[in-house]
Amino acid sequence: MPNIRSTRRQSPSGRPERAARSDDAVPAGLRIGAAFTWRILVVGAGLAVLVALVVLLQDIVVPFLIALLVCALLMPMSSFLQRHRWPKWTAVLSSLVALVLALGGLALLVTEQVRSDLPSLERRLHHSVQSLRTLLDSEPFGITAKDVDGWVSNGFDYLQAHASTILSGFQAAGTGAVHVLEGLFIIVFTTLFVLIDGPRIWGWVVRLFPRRARARIDVAGHAGWKTLTSFIRVQLVVAVTDALGVTIGALALQIPLAIPIGVVVFFGAFVPVVGAIVAGAVAVLIALVFNGWVPALVMLGIVVVVQQLESHVLHPFLTGTAVKVHPLGVVLGVTAGTTIAGVVGAFFAVPFIATVNAMVVAAANWRPGDPEPMSATVPKRERSGPAARLLARAQARERRADHGGVQS
Repeated sequence: MPNIRSTRRQSPSGRPERAARSDDAVPAGLRIGAAFTWRILVVGAGLAVLVALVVLLQDIVVPFLIALLVCALLMPMSSFLQRHRWPKWTAVLSSLVALVLALGGLALLVTEQVRSDLPSLERRLHHSVQSLRTLLDSEPFGITAKDVDGWVSNGFDYLQAHASTILSGFQAAGTGAVHVLEGLFIIVFTTLFVLIDGPRIWGWVVRLFPRRARARIDVAGHAGWKTLTSFIRVQLVVAVTDALGVTIGALALQIPLAIPIGVVVFFGAFVPVVGAIVAGAVAVLIALVFNGWVPALVMLGIVVVVQQLESHVLHPFLTGTAVKVHPLGVVLGVTAGTTIAGVVGAFFAVPFIATVNAMVVAAANWRPGDPEPMSATVPKRERSGPAARLLARAQARERRADHGGVQS
Protein backbone atom coordinates (compact mmCIF):
# COMPACT_ATOMS: atom_id res chain seq x y z
CA MET A 1 0.00 0.00 0.00
CA PRO A 2 1.60 3.28 -1.02
CA ASN A 3 2.45 5.80 1.63
CA ILE A 4 0.00 8.71 1.45
CA ARG A 5 2.45 11.17 2.95
CA SER A 6 4.99 10.40 0.29
CA THR A 7 2.54 11.51 -2.42
CA ARG A 8 2.31 15.07 -1.10
CA ARG A 9 4.19 17.66 -3.10
CA GLN A 10 7.49 18.70 -1.60
CA SER A 11 8.80 22.25 -1.60
CA PRO A 12 12.39 22.96 -2.68
CA SER A 13 13.37 23.07 1.00
CA GLY A 14 12.04 19.56 1.54
CA ARG A 15 8.93 20.71 3.45
CA PRO A 16 5.42 19.88 2.19
CA GLU A 17 3.55 22.83 0.69
CA ARG A 18 0.41 24.01 2.45
CA ALA A 19 -2.95 23.33 0.89
CA ALA A 20 -4.37 26.10 -1.21
CA ARG A 21 -6.40 28.51 0.88
CA SER A 22 -9.98 29.27 0.01
CA ASP A 23 -9.25 32.97 -0.56
CA ASP A 24 -6.61 32.27 -3.22
CA ALA A 25 -9.41 32.34 -5.76
CA VAL A 26 -10.07 36.02 -4.89
CA PRO A 27 -7.75 38.40 -6.75
CA ALA A 28 -5.24 40.25 -4.59
CA GLY A 29 -6.46 43.64 -5.76
CA LEU A 30 -10.01 42.83 -4.74
CA ARG A 31 -8.85 41.67 -1.29
CA ILE A 32 -6.90 44.90 -0.79
CA GLY A 33 -9.84 46.98 -1.99
CA ALA A 34 -12.20 45.16 0.38
CA ALA A 35 -9.79 45.70 3.29
CA PHE A 36 -9.63 49.41 2.55
CA THR A 37 -13.39 49.59 2.11
CA TRP A 38 -14.38 48.15 5.46
CA ARG A 39 -11.82 50.28 7.25
CA ILE A 40 -13.13 53.40 5.48
CA LEU A 41 -16.66 52.42 6.47
CA VAL A 42 -15.62 52.06 10.11
CA VAL A 43 -13.87 55.44 10.08
CA GLY A 44 -16.91 57.02 8.39
CA ALA A 45 -19.23 55.51 11.00
CA GLY A 46 -17.04 56.92 13.77
CA LEU A 47 -17.07 60.37 12.15
CA ALA A 48 -20.85 60.18 11.74
CA VAL A 49 -21.25 59.41 15.45
CA LEU A 50 -18.93 62.31 16.28
CA VAL A 51 -20.92 64.71 14.07
CA ALA A 52 -24.17 63.50 15.67
CA LEU A 53 -22.75 64.19 19.14
CA VAL A 54 -21.61 67.65 18.06
CA VAL A 55 -25.08 68.45 16.71
CA LEU A 56 -26.69 67.12 19.89
CA LEU A 57 -24.38 69.19 22.09
CA GLN A 58 -24.09 72.22 19.80
CA ASP A 59 -25.09 74.63 22.57
CA ILE A 60 -21.88 73.59 24.35
CA VAL A 61 -19.60 72.75 21.43
CA VAL A 62 -20.07 76.00 19.47
CA PRO A 63 -19.30 78.32 22.44
CA PHE A 64 -16.33 76.12 23.32
CA LEU A 65 -14.93 76.42 19.78
CA ILE A 66 -15.49 80.19 19.82
CA ALA A 67 -13.62 80.34 23.13
CA LEU A 68 -10.69 78.46 21.57
CA LEU A 69 -10.55 81.03 18.75
CA VAL A 70 -10.66 83.86 21.30
CA CYS A 71 -7.84 82.18 23.24
CA ALA A 72 -5.79 81.84 20.07
CA LEU A 73 -6.33 85.56 19.49
CA LEU A 74 -5.48 86.66 23.05
CA MET A 75 -2.67 84.18 23.82
CA PRO A 76 0.10 86.24 22.14
CA MET A 77 -0.85 89.36 24.12
CA SER A 78 -1.11 87.42 27.39
CA SER A 79 2.25 85.71 26.78
CA PHE A 80 3.85 89.06 25.91
CA LEU A 81 2.67 90.61 29.18
CA GLN A 82 3.84 87.57 31.17
CA ARG A 83 7.27 87.74 29.56
CA HIS A 84 7.47 91.32 30.84
CA ARG A 85 6.90 90.12 34.41
CA TRP A 86 3.16 90.72 34.62
CA PRO A 87 1.36 88.29 36.93
CA LYS A 88 -0.59 85.67 35.01
CA TRP A 89 -4.00 86.75 36.33
CA THR A 90 -3.28 90.38 35.49
CA ALA A 91 -2.07 89.53 31.99
CA VAL A 92 -5.12 87.37 31.25
CA LEU A 93 -7.62 89.89 32.58
CA SER A 94 -5.88 92.74 30.74
CA SER A 95 -6.15 90.79 27.48
CA LEU A 96 -9.86 90.17 28.03
CA VAL A 97 -10.49 93.81 28.96
CA ALA A 98 -8.68 94.95 25.82
CA LEU A 99 -10.91 92.71 23.69
CA VAL A 100 -14.09 93.94 25.40
CA LEU A 101 -13.02 97.57 24.98
CA ALA A 102 -12.30 97.02 21.28
CA LEU A 103 -15.72 95.45 20.68
CA GLY A 104 -17.40 98.14 22.77
CA GLY A 105 -15.62 100.85 20.81
CA LEU A 106 -16.84 99.38 17.52
CA ALA A 107 -20.41 99.21 18.84
CA LEU A 108 -20.18 102.82 20.04
CA LEU A 109 -18.90 104.04 16.67
CA VAL A 110 -21.66 102.22 14.80
CA THR A 111 -24.37 103.55 17.12
CA GLU A 112 -23.06 107.11 16.93
CA GLN A 113 -22.93 107.17 13.14
CA VAL A 114 -26.40 105.63 12.77
CA ARG A 115 -27.78 108.26 15.16
CA SER A 116 -26.06 111.16 13.36
CA ASP A 117 -26.96 109.93 9.84
CA LEU A 118 -30.59 109.08 10.63
CA PRO A 119 -32.16 112.38 9.37
CA SER A 120 -30.15 112.25 6.16
CA LEU A 121 -31.02 108.57 5.72
CA GLU A 122 -34.74 109.34 5.96
CA ARG A 123 -34.52 112.01 3.24
CA ARG A 124 -32.41 109.85 0.95
CA LEU A 125 -34.62 106.84 1.47
CA HIS A 126 -37.75 108.84 0.63
CA HIS A 127 -36.10 110.15 -2.54
CA SER A 128 -34.97 106.64 -3.49
CA VAL A 129 -38.49 105.25 -2.98
CA GLN A 130 -39.99 107.97 -5.15
CA SER A 131 -37.40 107.32 -7.87
CA LEU A 132 -38.14 103.59 -7.70
CA ARG A 133 -41.88 104.19 -8.03
CA THR A 134 -41.29 106.41 -11.06
CA LEU A 135 -39.09 103.75 -12.63
CA LEU A 136 -41.58 100.97 -11.99
CA ASP A 137 -44.46 103.07 -13.33
CA SER A 138 -42.67 103.53 -16.64
CA GLU A 139 -42.31 101.02 -19.44
CA PRO A 140 -41.63 98.13 -19.58
CA PHE A 141 -42.60 97.53 -15.92
CA GLY A 142 -45.96 99.31 -15.83
CA ILE A 143 -46.34 98.91 -12.04
CA THR A 144 -48.54 101.70 -10.68
CA ALA A 145 -48.83 103.06 -7.16
CA LYS A 146 -52.20 101.32 -6.86
CA ASP A 147 -50.50 97.95 -7.46
CA VAL A 148 -47.92 98.68 -4.79
CA ASP A 149 -50.61 99.71 -2.30
CA GLY A 150 -52.46 96.49 -3.05
CA TRP A 151 -49.34 94.44 -2.34
CA VAL A 152 -48.81 96.29 0.93
CA SER A 153 -52.43 95.64 1.93
CA ASN A 154 -52.03 91.96 1.12
CA GLY A 155 -48.91 91.90 3.26
CA PHE A 156 -50.75 93.31 6.27
CA ASP A 157 -53.57 90.80 5.75
CA TYR A 158 -51.03 87.99 5.70
CA LEU A 159 -49.45 89.20 8.93
CA GLN A 160 -52.84 89.33 10.65
CA ALA A 161 -53.76 85.84 9.43
CA HIS A 162 -50.46 84.36 10.66
CA ALA A 163 -50.18 86.28 13.93
CA SER A 164 -49.95 83.07 15.99
CA THR A 165 -47.06 81.78 13.88
CA ILE A 166 -45.23 85.08 14.22
CA LEU A 167 -45.81 85.03 17.99
CA SER A 168 -44.32 81.54 18.24
CA GLY A 169 -41.35 82.84 16.26
CA PHE A 170 -40.82 85.63 18.82
CA GLN A 171 -41.01 83.03 21.60
CA ALA A 172 -38.37 80.96 19.82
CA ALA A 173 -36.25 84.10 19.54
CA GLY A 174 -36.57 84.59 23.30
CA THR A 175 -35.38 81.02 23.86
CA GLY A 176 -32.50 81.70 21.49
CA ALA A 177 -31.55 84.76 23.55
CA VAL A 178 -31.32 82.54 26.63
CA HIS A 179 -29.03 80.16 24.71
CA VAL A 180 -26.90 83.13 23.66
CA LEU A 181 -26.44 84.14 27.30
CA GLU A 182 -25.51 80.57 28.19
CA GLY A 183 -23.03 80.55 25.31
CA LEU A 184 -21.45 83.81 26.50
CA PHE A 185 -21.05 82.29 29.97
CA ILE A 186 -19.29 79.25 28.49
CA ILE A 187 -17.09 81.43 26.27
CA VAL A 188 -15.94 83.66 29.12
CA PHE A 189 -15.11 80.87 31.56
CA THR A 190 -13.49 78.63 28.93
CA THR A 191 -11.32 81.52 27.78
CA LEU A 192 -10.27 82.32 31.32
CA PHE A 193 -9.32 78.77 32.24
CA VAL A 194 -7.55 78.02 28.95
CA LEU A 195 -5.48 81.19 29.16
CA ILE A 196 -4.64 80.58 32.82
CA ASP A 197 -4.14 76.82 32.89
CA GLY A 198 -3.96 75.76 29.25
CA PRO A 199 -0.79 73.58 29.39
CA ARG A 200 -2.08 71.61 32.39
CA ILE A 201 -5.47 71.06 30.72
CA TRP A 202 -3.76 69.85 27.56
CA GLY A 203 -1.55 67.53 29.59
CA TRP A 204 -4.66 65.98 31.14
CA VAL A 205 -6.16 65.50 27.66
CA VAL A 206 -2.98 63.81 26.42
CA ARG A 207 -3.02 61.38 29.36
CA LEU A 208 -6.43 60.13 28.22
CA PHE A 209 -4.76 58.42 25.26
CA PRO A 210 -2.72 55.18 25.34
CA ARG A 211 0.78 55.62 26.70
CA ARG A 212 2.58 54.87 23.44
CA ALA A 213 0.50 57.45 21.56
CA ARG A 214 0.87 60.31 24.03
CA ALA A 215 4.06 61.82 22.62
CA ARG A 216 2.67 61.81 19.09
CA ILE A 217 -0.64 63.33 20.26
CA ASP A 218 1.27 66.00 22.20
CA VAL A 219 3.31 66.97 19.13
CA ALA A 220 0.19 67.06 16.96
CA GLY A 221 -1.68 69.22 19.48
CA HIS A 222 1.09 71.80 19.70
CA ALA A 223 1.38 71.95 15.90
CA GLY A 224 -2.37 72.44 15.59
CA TRP A 225 -2.40 75.18 18.22
CA LYS A 226 0.48 76.99 16.52
CA THR A 227 -1.36 76.85 13.20
CA LEU A 228 -4.60 78.07 14.78
CA THR A 229 -2.92 81.08 16.40
CA SER A 230 -1.17 81.92 13.12
CA PHE A 231 -4.46 81.65 11.25
CA ILE A 232 -6.28 83.95 13.68
CA ARG A 233 -3.52 86.57 13.51
CA VAL A 234 -3.51 86.47 9.71
CA GLN A 235 -7.31 86.74 9.55
CA LEU A 236 -7.26 89.66 12.00
CA VAL A 237 -4.77 91.61 9.88
CA VAL A 238 -6.70 90.79 6.69
CA ALA A 239 -10.03 91.79 8.29
CA VAL A 240 -8.64 95.13 9.51
CA THR A 241 -7.13 95.86 6.09
CA ASP A 242 -10.35 95.01 4.24
CA ALA A 243 -12.45 97.06 6.64
CA LEU A 244 -10.17 100.10 6.35
CA GLY A 245 -10.10 99.91 2.55
CA VAL A 246 -13.87 99.66 2.16
CA THR A 247 -14.54 102.28 4.86
CA ILE A 248 -12.16 104.81 3.28
CA GLY A 249 -13.78 104.21 -0.10
CA ALA A 250 -17.28 104.66 1.34
CA LEU A 251 -16.24 107.89 3.09
CA ALA A 252 -14.68 109.22 -0.13
CA LEU A 253 -17.93 108.53 -2.01
CA GLN A 254 -19.95 110.08 0.85
CA ILE A 255 -21.95 106.89 1.28
CA PRO A 256 -23.94 106.85 4.53
CA LEU A 257 -23.25 104.25 7.21
CA ALA A 258 -19.58 103.98 6.18
CA ILE A 259 -18.44 102.77 9.61
CA PRO A 260 -21.19 100.12 9.93
CA ILE A 261 -20.23 98.93 6.45
CA GLY A 262 -16.61 98.64 7.59
CA VAL A 263 -17.69 96.66 10.68
CA VAL A 264 -19.69 94.27 8.48
CA VAL A 265 -16.64 93.82 6.22
CA PHE A 266 -14.41 93.26 9.27
CA PHE A 267 -16.50 90.43 10.68
CA GLY A 268 -17.26 89.05 7.23
CA ALA A 269 -13.56 88.63 6.51
CA PHE A 270 -13.39 85.88 9.15
CA VAL A 271 -15.60 83.73 6.87
CA PRO A 272 -13.45 83.18 3.76
CA VAL A 273 -15.02 83.53 0.29
CA VAL A 274 -18.63 83.77 1.51
CA GLY A 275 -18.04 86.57 4.02
CA ALA A 276 -16.24 88.74 1.48
CA ILE A 277 -19.05 88.34 -1.06
CA VAL A 278 -21.80 89.13 1.45
CA ALA A 279 -20.00 92.12 2.94
CA GLY A 280 -19.24 93.53 -0.50
CA ALA A 281 -22.86 93.05 -1.58
CA VAL A 282 -24.04 94.99 1.50
CA ALA A 283 -21.72 97.90 0.70
CA VAL A 284 -22.79 98.04 -2.94
CA LEU A 285 -26.50 97.78 -2.03
CA ILE A 286 -26.32 100.68 0.44
CA ALA A 287 -24.49 102.77 -2.16
CA LEU A 288 -27.14 101.92 -4.76
CA VAL A 289 -30.08 102.76 -2.48
CA PHE A 290 -28.79 106.04 -1.06
CA ASN A 291 -26.37 107.36 -3.72
CA GLY A 292 -27.40 105.94 -7.08
CA TRP A 293 -25.99 103.49 -9.57
CA VAL A 294 -22.78 105.39 -10.42
CA PRO A 295 -21.45 105.45 -6.82
CA ALA A 296 -22.62 101.85 -6.51
CA LEU A 297 -20.46 100.85 -9.49
CA VAL A 298 -17.49 102.74 -8.02
CA MET A 299 -18.09 101.01 -4.67
CA LEU A 300 -18.18 97.66 -6.45
CA GLY A 301 -14.82 98.44 -8.01
CA ILE A 302 -13.37 99.35 -4.60
CA VAL A 303 -14.64 96.09 -3.11
CA VAL A 304 -13.14 94.07 -5.98
CA VAL A 305 -9.77 95.82 -5.62
CA VAL A 306 -9.71 95.20 -1.87
CA GLN A 307 -10.57 91.52 -2.35
CA GLN A 308 -7.87 91.10 -4.99
CA LEU A 309 -5.35 92.76 -2.67
CA GLU A 310 -6.36 90.32 0.06
CA SER A 311 -6.16 87.23 -2.16
CA HIS A 312 -2.94 87.96 -4.05
CA VAL A 313 -0.89 90.07 -1.62
CA LEU A 314 -1.98 89.80 2.01
CA HIS A 315 -2.69 86.09 2.30
CA PRO A 316 0.48 84.87 0.48
CA PHE A 317 2.67 87.40 2.29
CA LEU A 318 1.28 86.94 5.80
CA THR A 319 0.41 83.26 5.76
CA GLY A 320 3.66 81.92 4.32
CA THR A 321 4.23 78.37 5.50
CA ALA A 322 2.27 78.72 8.74
CA VAL A 323 -1.14 77.81 7.31
CA LYS A 324 -0.93 75.43 4.36
CA VAL A 325 -4.44 75.22 2.96
CA HIS A 326 -5.00 75.19 -0.79
CA PRO A 327 -7.65 77.62 -2.11
CA LEU A 328 -9.60 74.65 -3.45
CA GLY A 329 -9.65 73.19 0.05
CA VAL A 330 -10.89 76.53 1.39
CA VAL A 331 -13.77 76.70 -1.10
CA LEU A 332 -14.79 73.06 -0.60
CA GLY A 333 -14.45 73.35 3.18
CA VAL A 334 -16.58 76.48 3.38
CA THR A 335 -19.20 74.88 1.12
CA ALA A 336 -19.28 71.68 3.16
CA GLY A 337 -19.40 73.61 6.44
CA THR A 338 -22.27 75.74 5.18
CA THR A 339 -24.17 72.65 4.05
CA ILE A 340 -23.69 70.88 7.38
CA ALA A 341 -24.06 73.72 9.90
CA GLY A 342 -24.99 76.90 8.04
CA VAL A 343 -23.20 80.11 9.00
CA VAL A 344 -21.51 78.44 11.98
CA GLY A 345 -20.06 75.75 9.74
CA ALA A 346 -18.80 78.32 7.25
CA PHE A 347 -17.12 80.25 10.08
CA PHE A 348 -15.31 77.24 11.56
CA ALA A 349 -14.56 75.37 8.32
CA VAL A 350 -11.20 76.91 7.38
CA PRO A 351 -9.61 77.05 10.88
CA PHE A 352 -10.76 73.46 11.43
CA ILE A 353 -9.22 72.28 8.15
CA ALA A 354 -5.97 74.17 8.77
CA THR A 355 -5.63 72.87 12.33
CA VAL A 356 -6.43 69.26 11.48
CA ASN A 357 -4.05 69.35 8.51
CA ALA A 358 -1.21 70.62 10.71
CA MET A 359 -1.95 68.00 13.38
CA VAL A 360 -1.98 65.12 10.89
CA VAL A 361 1.26 66.25 9.22
CA ALA A 362 3.03 66.71 12.57
CA ALA A 363 1.85 63.33 13.87
CA ALA A 364 2.91 61.58 10.66
CA ASN A 365 6.40 63.17 10.65
CA TRP A 366 7.11 62.61 14.34
CA ARG A 367 9.66 59.93 15.20
CA PRO A 368 10.64 58.50 18.60
CA GLY A 369 13.51 60.46 20.06
CA ASP A 370 12.41 63.82 18.65
CA PRO A 371 12.39 66.68 21.20
CA GLU A 372 9.13 67.12 23.05
CA PRO A 373 7.31 70.41 22.35
CA MET A 374 6.54 71.22 26.00
CA SER A 375 9.97 72.75 26.64
CA ALA A 376 9.46 75.20 23.80
CA THR A 377 5.95 76.33 24.73
CA VAL A 378 5.98 76.64 28.52
CA PRO A 379 7.46 79.91 29.88
CA LYS A 380 10.77 79.65 31.70
CA ARG A 381 9.26 80.56 35.05
CA GLU A 382 6.88 77.57 34.74
CA ARG A 383 9.53 75.06 33.69
CA SER A 384 11.02 75.01 37.18
CA GLY A 385 7.76 75.02 39.17
CA PRO A 386 6.20 72.08 41.01
CA ALA A 387 3.84 71.29 38.15
CA ALA A 388 6.72 71.17 35.67
CA ARG A 389 8.72 68.84 37.96
CA LEU A 390 5.75 66.52 38.36
CA LEU A 391 5.23 66.51 34.61
CA ALA A 392 8.91 65.75 33.99
CA ARG A 393 8.79 62.85 36.46
CA ALA A 394 5.67 61.45 34.83
CA GLN A 395 7.26 61.67 31.39
CA ALA A 396 10.41 59.96 32.67
CA ARG A 397 8.31 57.13 34.13
CA GLU A 398 6.46 56.76 30.82
CA ARG A 399 9.76 56.58 28.89
CA ARG A 400 11.14 53.95 31.28
CA ALA A 401 7.94 51.95 30.95
CA ASP A 402 8.08 52.18 27.17
CA HIS A 403 11.71 51.03 27.07
CA GLY A 404 10.91 48.21 29.45
CA GLY A 405 7.97 47.11 27.32
CA VAL A 406 10.11 47.13 24.18
CA GLN A 407 12.91 45.16 25.82
CA SER A 408 10.56 42.61 27.20
